[in-house]
Amino acid sequence: MDVIRTAIGLMSGTSMDGIDVALIRTDGRGFIERGPFMGVPYDADFRGRLKRALELSRPLSERSQRPAELRDIELELTARHAIAVTAFMGRFDIAADTVHVLGFHGQTVLHRPDEGLTIQIGDGGELAKRTGISVVYDMRANDMVHGGQGAPLVPAYHAALAGKFQQAGQAVCFVNIGGISNLTFIGTDGRISAFDSGPGNTLIDQWVEMQTGKTYDPGGEIGGRGKVVTSLAERYLQSPFFRGNVRRSLDRGDFAPLRPEEAGLEDGARTLAHVAAASIIKSAGFLPETPAIYIVCGGGRLNATVMAEFSAMAERLGSRVLTAEEAGFDGDAMEAEAWAYLAVRSLDGLPLTFPGTTGVATPVSGGVLATP
Repeated sequence: MDVIRTAIGLMSGTSMDGIDVALIRTDGRGFIERGPFMGVPYDADFRGRLKRALELSRPLSERSQRPAELRDIELELTARHAIAVTAFMGRFDIAADTVHVLGFHGQTVLHRPDEGLTIQIGDGGELAKRTGISVVYDMRANDMVHGGQGAPLVPAYHAALAGKFQQAGQAVCFVNIGGISNLTFIGTDGRISAFDSGPGNTLIDQWVEMQTGKTYDPGGEIGGRGKVVTSLAERYLQSPFFRGNVRRSLDRGDFAPLRPEEAGLEDGARTLAHVAAASIIKSAGFLPETPAIYIVCGGGRLNATVMAEFSAMAERLGSRVLTAEEAGFDGDAMEAEAWAYLAVRSLDGLPLTFPGTTGVATPVSGGVLATP
């Protein structure tokens, strides 16, 4: 009988807005019981520190390199995760000795799949020591050692959630609109395909912050008042990323931000919302078949302008678009839940990535285990 474990997942994504904490009980296979979720936002000063970490990481060529300033940021990030875990367990009355493992994503500061290099800062050993709970971390690296892109990793979890749609004979595509958007397609035959689909929230967030000082466009309200500047949208959508049959994973810096003089605030936000939606549709053209249903998770599902654009484009191709909540899930919690699920799979030596998800030659497990 497969062992059911309690796991907490910790996700700090490319938008660098905070830590998502979620608990699930799972056997790392088909059994998933979803528990509570909590978001812990970063303050502006620490978000600035994480942006500094991106700069410090640019010249690095080895996963283990940590110049002194980057190491300081890594330790601060780890401490904040430990505090988040303690607060989460206190809020939901969870005893540490009932949690088997923490799935710790860390913060991606460099991702160059063509060079076989990915760096996520976050000290798993230190987190285990501070929380008293075993930690699985650094889950992308082994995939890249075996020739994969190191991303996306969430598809294994999406596939486990897709059962009820498969049973109804529907091909389903999970769309995670985070800083970078990615797709997980589960066909009616159970085949999984997954890849990054293009820019998600990052370009919109950068634009709005540059223009207003706000860190994002709440609800897509700013973009909703603007018009699409076609020439700017096409500049993004004609990127080589959208051509050719080889899908690759993206880094936050792969698509350059708009320059301040290129558009007004509202038109720029609307244009980038259009790009976020159209990127998904363009990339979905590489899937084995057109999905019957798209299930949208991640922060981008809360941007009404992105969702309206995406829904209209998908409906023209005969697909329905649902938010994660409309499909019975929690769109805020899903990535953190996935990291908990992957940690349990790692403990059992089960694959985290597959040829159809990262391009790795054969399914491989991954992650490093740190015990208290």
